[in-house]
Amino acid sequence: MVEKAGFTPSQIVIAATITGRVSMILFTGFLFMGSFRIVDMGLSASGALAWDGMLSLLFFVQHSGMIRKHFRARLANIIFPHYHGALFAIVSGMMLISVVVLWQSSNVPLYELRGFLRWPARGIFFLAIAGLAWGVLSLRSFDPFGGTAIRAHLRGEQLSPQPFVVRGPYLCVRHPLYFFTLLLIWSCPDMTADRLLFNCLWSVWICAGTILEERDLLSDFGEPYRKYQQRVPMLIPWKRPSNS
Repeated sequence: MVEKAGFTPSQIVIAATITGRVSMILFTGFLFMGSFRIVDMGLSASGALAWDGMLSLLFFVQHSGMIRKHFRARLANIIFPHYHGALFAIVSGMMLISVVVLWQSSNVPLYELRGFLRWPARGIFFLAIAGLAWGVLSLRSFDPFGGTAIRAHLRGEQLSPQPFVVRGPYLCVRHPLYFFTLLLIWSCPDMTADRLLFNCLWSVWICAGTILEERDLLSDFGEPYRKYQQRVPMLIPWKRPSNS
């Protein structure tokens, strides 16, 4: 168990919060500016693309694997369930930091938007940031670092299941956080070979992860979510907003 490893609940919450926030700040900077070139491994263009692809796939496997119900059911045999969210935040944060720090630039430019064309791309980026904030605030119970479950356990409380409520951008699209993340990814005005690889791989992963998450949500909420699926688009808000 976590306590037997010498970590207190407060230390775990702090570690999850710091790791999660640092990783998200670095990742946002990476999406906006491109590769930071922190570590230069001296790879060829093809070698850099292969390395970057491997980094991405490792993150996909870790992130998507740890978030699935069957993994958490097995993890419960080793670690108390109220620590699962914090552990996920720590491991995912470390993996995301590794992607950003170890990402290798291919030095193969494809295109660069200049002048007036550059501003719309930057505008879309910041609009997507605002959209993500809107989506998070609409959830209200959003807990990306797993601290809520730990604090509830320390108070001797049991977290009740969250009700199925639709508000904010969720009236327009079932997965607005993923939609706005896709906008962040593709709003980069400077496209290189490694950035195109990143955009394609991460877009496919987001789409695949959305489908897997849909199964979990349908299992959790049943018929209300099935009706929600029929009314509201999954990833692209192409219909008029739902009022219910």
